[in-house]
Amino acid sequence: MSPRVDTKELGNSGVRVPALALGTWGYQGGVEPLRAGIEMGAAFIDTAESYGTEEVVGQAIRGIREGVFVATKALPRHFRRQDLIQAVERSLARLNTDYIDLYQLHWPNYSVPIEGTMATLEQLVVDGKIRFLGLSNFSAREVDEAQRGLLKNQIVTDQVRYSLVDRTIEDGLLQFCESSHITVLAFSPLDSGLQNLRRFDEQDVLGQVARETGKTRTQVALNWCLCRNPVVAIFRGSTIEHVEENCGALGWRLERGHLEALNRVAFRRRGPVERFARRAARRTLQKFGFNT
Repeated sequence: MSPRVDTKELGNSGVRVPALALGTWGYQGGVEPLRAGIEMGAAFIDTAESYGTEEVVGQAIRGIREGVFVATKALPRHFRRQDLIQAVERSLARLNTDYIDLYQLHWPNYSVPIEGTMATLEQLVVDGKIRFLGLSNFSAREVDEAQRGLLKNQIVTDQVRYSLVDRTIEDGLLQFCESSHITVLAFSPLDSGLQNLRRFDEQDVLGQVARETGKTRTQVALNWCLCRNPVVAIFRGSTIEHVEENCGALGWRLERGHLEALNRVAFRRRGPVERFARRAARRTLQKFGFNT
């Protein structure tokens, strides 16, 4: 099957990446679905040292490394200089590659000064181990602090939860990323499954739009994310059939009327109090050495 071409600029780097990425958190599908996704236009794979899937990603990109954009992440407990260098080397070995396209800090670490972490990442860029720098689960303020720790490089991504029914980042972070030329990598764009989306969609607006566009509900929900200018959506497909359906979100765009209709689907936004409480809890855990 010929790939559906659909790309977005990575930050303001001038480099374009697929608008859909293959996610590997909790992934157990083996090499074949990843290879199928690459062939269908999702030649962007996201993993992390904590996922336990870097090895299978390495197998999937063997022989086609130059044609796949590979992203992985460091755990907060590895943010000190020597720990971070070693974490990168271990990821390179597991991925069986000489370089990582996008290296992300998985969560903020409030017990390690961000300036030192960013300085180490810049050196790893100079060394050719990393091409681009990204973050994950960072607020706008935390992204800004991390950027101020860089001298020559720009943060090009922030990976956060975003879907039709979880629109928390629309309360400032999405706008910040767009104005700062930072690509949003949206994880859980189907909110952990179509059944969860449908719990919010009492009028079955997704079904109505799917019928009008000749697409599936899943494809409509993914395409809704892609209609946001700075957003690349990360999906997980453990079978070739699931990957093929998800990749059917590429190569087209919902019309204005469909987007307006989808705004009738109920959604949630975590408020500032809840967001503060979550970060305060993580800060407390890290204070006592739980830098997971």
